[in-house]
Amino acid sequence: MSQSRLRRALVALTALPLLALGAGQAVAAPTPTPIPATATASKVTAIEDEVARTLAASLADPALRARLRSAAADTPAGAELAPLAEGLTGTAARTLASAAAHADRSVAAAKGLGADLGPLLRVQLADPSMRAALDAGAAPLVATAGTDEHARTVRAYDTVGRAHTLDARTLPTRPVYLVDLDTAKALTAGIDLLQRELAARGVGSAAPSAPAAPSAPTAQAAAGWWGTKITSVEVNDDEEPWFKGAAEMFSLVSGFGLDGKVRVDSVAMPYLQYDGTVYYPNQILVNWSNYKYNLADVVLMEDDGDTNYLALAQAVAAVLLTIADQGAYIPLVNAVLAALPTSWWTDDPDYVESWYTLARTSTGRLNGARGNGWMTVEPYWVSQL
Repeated sequence: MSQSRLRRALVALTALPLLALGAGQAVAAPTPTPIPATATASKVTAIEDEVARTLAASLADPALRARLRSAAADTPAGAELAPLAEGLTGTAARTLASAAAHADRSVAAAKGLGADLGPLLRVQLADPSMRAALDAGAAPLVATAGTDEHARTVRAYDTVGRAHTLDARTLPTRPVYLVDLDTAKALTAGIDLLQRELAARGVGSAAPSAPAAPSAPTAQAAAGWWGTKITSVEVNDDEEPWFKGAAEMFSLVSGFGLDGKVRVDSVAMPYLQYDGTVYYPNQILVNWSNYKYNLADVVLMEDDGDTNYLALAQAVAAVLLTIADQGAYIPLVNAVLAALPTSWWTDDPDYVESWYTLARTSTGRLNGARGNGWMTVEPYWVSQL
């Protein structure tokens, strides 16, 4: 990700409301002491590259090659790498099993996650169109999904260990397997860790109380809460070239919680995989009973898996703990930018789109601030059973 895109991503991410003493009297958050940067992206990339080379060499074993071809066909979104060698004998299988297990532990450590997540690395065919050549016996290459979607070349390995340079802008004619992170699993674990760490450091929202039933004529006299529902959504560019595969999307919804502290809620959007496609999820985006004010910001991100969630939680908590609810609405850009070393944000997550000042009454089509996407929303009353 370029530095300019990095800044835009972080500016959007940090468009959280800071409440001030009065008009024109904003309370400035003190600049936190920067936490030493960790080159998580380069660590994960190096781990994946080494595993790709090991996997390529292992495909000289006909049994492993056949198993991977079958696994890629059965699970086109990506098969777990570690189990591929299970039950097989021979040096290639043992080497791959050892390398995959070590890589899974190393990736989890680089991302600040626990070692009990199980397999994190997966492998998939770069594009379904390569299946015919693979079934016809073409020798595959193995590459990594990479961390720079603007790269002009992709490095891949063959079964004798030679490196090949592929054009990142043109789909290869030779079949290519991609070693990638299971970003869905890592994202789920990372968001859970992030929320736990923020709460442990005093940045959490009070449990929402059940609001009164709405006064609208059609409302039922029952407890529940108001939400904002996405009825349709589309992005023009999901930032993913051929060597990245389907996107892994999520939204960050930010505002002030009921306890007056800044609150950030993550919303997984696993269906939003490809650009230029309209999706109709009917998904709840905002639970307004969690928020003190009738405004929230939404940032749509694409996760490539290189964030150190533990370090992120430590840095963000250090900033958010300095923010007090005093009554005016301004962004936290400078404070949060000071807390986030740029080495944590090489490509993951990509800033895709953002929507500002979403209200409980918002309805209809909302174009994103970046001009890269839109969504239609409507208020939705969720009744208790």
